[in-house]
Amino acid sequence: MSDNQCFHCGLQVSARDTLHLDGKSFCCNGCRTVYEIFTAGGLSHYYDFQKTPGAVPLSDTSKYEFLANEAIVETLLEFNESGSCIVSLHIPHIHCSSCIWILENLRKLRPGILSSQVNFHEKKVRVHFHSADISLKEVVTLLSTIGYEPNISLGDYDNPGKTADRSLTYKLGIAFFCFGNIMLLSFPEYFEHHEFWLDRYRSFFRWLIFLLSLPSFLYSASGYYRAAWQSLRAKMLNIEVPIALGIIVMFVRSVADLISDHGPGFFDSMTGLIFFMLLGKMFQAKTYKFLNFERDFKSYFPIAVTRKSERGGEENVPVYDLGKGDRLLIRNHEIIPADGILISESAAIDYSFVTGEALPVSKSSGDRLFAGGRLSGAMVEMEVIKPVSQSYLTQLWGNKVFSKQQSHDFETITNRISHYFTPVLLLIALSGWGYWIRLDSDTAFNVFTAVLIVACPCALALTAPFTLGNILRIMGRHKFYLKNTMAIEQLSKIDTIVFDKTGTITTTKAAIVYSGNPLAPHTVAVASLLRQSGHPFSRMLYDHLGKGANLSVEGYEEIPGRGISGRVAGCTIQIGSPAYVGLDENEDSLQSVVCIAVDGSYFGKFTIRNQYRPEAAALFASLGKNYNLKILSGDNEGERPYLEQLVPTGTEVIFNRKPQEKLSYIESLQLQGHRVMMVGDGLNDAGALMQSHVGVAISENTNVFSPACDAILDALEFGRLEKFLKLSKKAITIIRMSFGLSLAYNVVGLYFAVTGNLLPIVAAIIMPLSTITIISFVTVAGNYAARGLKVRTVSPKRDTHHILPADANIILKMKTTV
Repeated sequence: MSDNQCFHCGLQVSARDTLHLDGKSFCCNGCRTVYEIFTAGGLSHYYDFQKTPGAVPLSDTSKYEFLANEAIVETLLEFNESGSCIVSLHIPHIHCSSCIWILENLRKLRPGILSSQVNFHEKKVRVHFHSADISLKEVVTLLSTIGYEPNISLGDYDNPGKTADRSLTYKLGIAFFCFGNIMLLSFPEYFEHHEFWLDRYRSFFRWLIFLLSLPSFLYSASGYYRAAWQSLRAKMLNIEVPIALGIIVMFVRSVADLISDHGPGFFDSMTGLIFFMLLGKMFQAKTYKFLNFERDFKSYFPIAVTRKSERGGEENVPVYDLGKGDRLLIRNHEIIPADGILISESAAIDYSFVTGEALPVSKSSGDRLFAGGRLSGAMVEMEVIKPVSQSYLTQLWGNKVFSKQQSHDFETITNRISHYFTPVLLLIALSGWGYWIRLDSDTAFNVFTAVLIVACPCALALTAPFTLGNILRIMGRHKFYLKNTMAIEQLSKIDTIVFDKTGTITTTKAAIVYSGNPLAPHTVAVASLLRQSGHPFSRMLYDHLGKGANLSVEGYEEIPGRGISGRVAGCTIQIGSPAYVGLDENEDSLQSVVCIAVDGSYFGKFTIRNQYRPEAAALFASLGKNYNLKILSGDNEGERPYLEQLVPTGTEVIFNRKPQEKLSYIESLQLQGHRVMMVGDGLNDAGALMQSHVGVAISENTNVFSPACDAILDALEFGRLEKFLKLSKKAITIIRMSFGLSLAYNVVGLYFAVTGNLLPIVAAIIMPLSTITIISFVTVAGNYAARGLKVRTVSPKRDTHHILPADANIILKMKTTV
């Protein structure tokens, strides 16, 4: 480990800022404190499982003051009886064995915690504690202090717990039990070995097999009967129709053979078919259980907020209890929960997640504030004019696009083929019966049922789930998480891709360009003046002009929305808007600039621009060859010159689009016949993501908030988007090849069936063999198709530290508050 790498979290830190304890380096007091807590509690083995497993802990835990409200706590608890309480908390940072070990040993850190259990896939910890010894607020504070900050949102308040649907698990378990036992009991039948005891008890074992098949036939396969019936009622033919018909015919034929003592029937093949099809469903259902693709604004909002009481005090109340006229206190980085009026003198509001504006918006006393904005800076006071249920953001989410299923008239490849498969299968069965009925009625019955049995589309039904399920798994391994397998088929049909700008093709950092006189003589003086201000731009520049600049400032003055001034090191310095330093008011009106004047004369300026993802240009150039590309942004046109250099010539670039206008634009493209994929990142894109055929949310952290969508793409994998699109097309090709293989098996089976030579041994071999072959083929082919994707072994650092050089005309890459 590097001498300047934090022993707890692994962040790089300069030598002068490094803290030391027990011969180990730490980046901050928080990480060092966590190490001390673990060491004092005898839990230092935390660092033995994995190096630098921790995260920088939360320094301010005041955000959890609302957990002092008993009504809120009662809603969050899963169990509360006689002081014994259980709560499940979502902790995004859970990622390794060290995390599991420390979270399951919380009882050693604080008395009152009885036990804790981690669900790694869902990134949740279930804590059992005694409320007389420790409160829920103290449990959450403890977790935040050691770097495992829980994510508690308004969505948890509205839906504290959901009962998991385990019906598929039960059906699969029963199908496996029936299939396994029937296969074992059927072995003597396969070889027709004559032995006294086998011959004597053959009838008994056949009836035992019949009884074992009933749970699988009646319960495990019930979903296929229901789906087939619904399909027929809708006058459609989906894949469930021939599957249900084949299962029923197989069962009836087997019962008839059993009663007439003509043979053992096809109970083994029937239960095997049901088991493998349910296994394909389970494979698909379990792929991304830990991700949430249906989040709404409630997952972004806090549960409670601080309200000023009539007697002048403060109280934490649920956001749904807010009413018109309430006075709220909003702290730095807190979400504005309702539309209101700013009472304080000034505020900087980050609306990037709601409107798409990249940089904070300055507000003055009396200005209107909209729900969903995040405060950047010192605490402010506001007055509510609309409660949460009537706020702008809630109305946006009330659009009809969020309350209906967006099918876009899309039909899966399996259902398209089933439209032809079912009629052809019935035609062959009836033709075989018509030919043999004139020669031998018994053979005619055997041929009719045998055709329906052997041509039952088990392999056909398994092809798509296993192919797409495998591709789903491969994409997930490369951090492209799709909601379901239908999204892969939708991806393969896309012809138009619409990109949001802010947070999608731009990073969460900004590019700062300085132009003017060399800044070096006044760097420390400018940084010392910036240190006095809490404005986001001031903090950006101060952080990167060199922390530690602390010259005395005389006559400091700050005019909200304009700039700051003061006398430092013998010079009068002004920092702010162009007008504030005496320049033309309209200069750089579309650019975010911070100008500097020294002793009344203009000196230079910082231009703050978006920083585009480094892989964006290459990605657009490649995608532009096969797709129609569009850029749709809620930001102003100040970035147009830079953006047009990034995208292929002729790409439509549209600015100043509100969330509803984004949705309408996607709808207009669809009305023109285009199949649209929308790539966005925030609530302002949510409607467009839902309206599009495939909505892809770019996320810096896939475990925390992302809007409702069809897929979540880790921001680090943005450059691989085209490879994922190509893989979706290859997946459809694999399915078609697999269908051909499946039909080849059906042709062989049909030959034996139509000629009246289908014996139980033949059916028992052909059906399982076809299933195993199909599963093996699609797995190998899927892995081969994905060979171009390589798993990243080292992820690039998201945070970097830069020191401003002494010369002019420089570009800095820095993390903003967006």
